[in-house]
Amino acid sequence: MAHAMSKCMLQFNISAAFDAAIRLLGQVCQQFRRGSDRFKIWSAIADPQHDVGTPPLSSSEQLFLARQPILDDRQQVFAYELLCRELRPAATTVDESARTLDAAVLSIGLDELTAGRLAFLKVSRRVLLRDAATLLPPEGVVLEIPASIGVDDEVLTACKSMRTRGYTLAAGEFTLEGPAAALLPLVEFVKVRATDATPEQLAAVASHVRSQGTRPIAEGVEILDAYERARASGFLLFQGYFFCRPRTFAVRTISTRPLAQVALVAALNKPNVTLGAVEELLKRDPNLSLRVLRSVNSAGAGLRREVHSIREALLLLGLHQVRKWASVWALAGANGGSPELVSTTVLRARCCELLGAQLNMPDGGAEYFLLGLCSLLDVVVGCTMEQAVKELPLTPTTREALLGCENAARYVLDAVTLHEQGDWDGATEAAARVGLEPSALPQAYRQALAWARQVTAAAAACARPGKEREAAGKGTVPCLAGTVPISRGTVPVTFPR
Repeated sequence: MAHAMSKCMLQFNISAAFDAAIRLLGQVCQQFRRGSDRFKIWSAIADPQHDVGTPPLSSSEQLFLARQPILDDRQQVFAYELLCRELRPAATTVDESARTLDAAVLSIGLDELTAGRLAFLKVSRRVLLRDAATLLPPEGVVLEIPASIGVDDEVLTACKSMRTRGYTLAAGEFTLEGPAAALLPLVEFVKVRATDATPEQLAAVASHVRSQGTRPIAEGVEILDAYERARASGFLLFQGYFFCRPRTFAVRTISTRPLAQVALVAALNKPNVTLGAVEELLKRDPNLSLRVLRSVNSAGAGLRREVHSIREALLLLGLHQVRKWASVWALAGANGGSPELVSTTVLRARCCELLGAQLNMPDGGAEYFLLGLCSLLDVVVGCTMEQAVKELPLTPTTREALLGCENAARYVLDAVTLHEQGDWDGATEAAARVGLEPSALPQAYRQALAWARQVTAAAAACARPGKEREAAGKGTVPCLAGTVPISRGTVPVTFPR
């Protein structure tokens, strides 16, 4: 008996050691592939006359990285443009498009950055001519060719080559008379600065471009008036943060649904709220209760039994986590605008929370989560910020920050919003006012991106009953930001903390 047990243990140890060796070998191979790809990027863009001895491309922790949404005429997310800059620019000729390419291919991953949507990446002349962009798969990527790189025979030949290999191209800085006009037969998209043209000029460009089978994108659309002007001129795709801007409000009555959802957020976030009080609040909203229960069961896939009551859910996840999730979903229920508005809000909330934790706030950054969550409440609800925060149980510091007063909370919110818009210098300056290191912003943003995607996956799973939580094959699933394309396998059902 003892001999048999000893033999069994020996076999188990050998098997475990073999599995560990296989995992280690896989990690080594993955690192080798990443190093090889990074070398390919570097060798493709390096200038032998100037870049000798230049350090390798930066890791994600050394990069400012953000994404800007491109929305369709229904304000659904069509794509994201990736923006990138090195945290501490070195004396090197490596350009920002190479840094973005490195982050998209290696450091972070394209899917994590865009949640499965199209990714627009600006490419420099060297990246284009030396084929560095071919390290990205043709699917899901649009290579944007700025007119400023010089549209000559070399560039046109390179674009033709990329197109024959299945890559989608876009022409940036497009005008009918400008150098980018030569790219029109080769590109699927053109980008036009909405603020640099009259409505008549915008209409002429949109009409001509669409007659050639190309789709025009209005970029720099930061206010609603610019969006409405571009849309009236024939544009159906828009890049900018116009959807985050409040309308000019007249004195009017706010609809009942947003008010009820804001009241729910207020009740959930009252100081010293009890577990029993939260339980009662959730029970009053069947849809919210269902989301909580399904999320718990998704997170607890390894449990021997399912959780069937709100009280069990609260005990499993904890009061703070349930309050946070319920607040997010209540806000999503109040939103009558673009679904990207909620995605942006969730991203801000988590980013503010992470920065608050770095500032050693006594609540671990929970107050700053609510700060970020409420930062677009005026747009979500459709009223002034003064009206929106009136009934919320906010601390004086958070309330003042949301109303634009300068304090530590406002500086954190400014740092996050400027970072998401690609204003790296402004974001760094705002962060420095509260003693945050420049590296804190890209680290928090990257973690918040991953977290926000997990929220989307959990919300998608909650929206579908039973076996529908596993979506095999191609298709889309509903989420906070609209729909997420599913390329293969199953939808990940994790419930992030």
